[in-house]
Amino acid sequence: MLNLDTHILVDALIGDVSRSEKRILSQEKWCISSIVLWEIAKLSQLGRVEIQVQSIEFARILSQISIIPLDVNICQQSTELDFNSDPADELIAATSVVYKIPLLTRDKKILKSKIVPFA
Repeated sequence: MLNLDTHILVDALIGDVSRSEKRILSQEKWCISSIVLWEIAKLSQLGRVEIQVQSIEFARILSQISIIPLDVNICQQSTELDFNSDPADELIAATSVVYKIPLLTRDKKILKSKIVPFA
């Protein structure tokens, strides 16, 4: 299993990933933190991505991805990370820590972490 941050998921859906990211993505089943759905909805609202979150196509894509709901363990872990970022990124990273699922991200703040497992 592989936990994708918001931008990796969006870029994977439009085919804008590096060769190494593509290789990693092809080897594992994908999951996302439920906060990623909110981020995509906001990015769509702001016109920064062209994903229609209520479309049948997006629902079809999501049916193939495990969505991990926020819970008290993830929320608590997000306050104990070794980096500071926006709350959504902290929740995404905390999801990887709690469930021991490697995170695929390009976020430089997160990548400095010594406790988040990375792909």
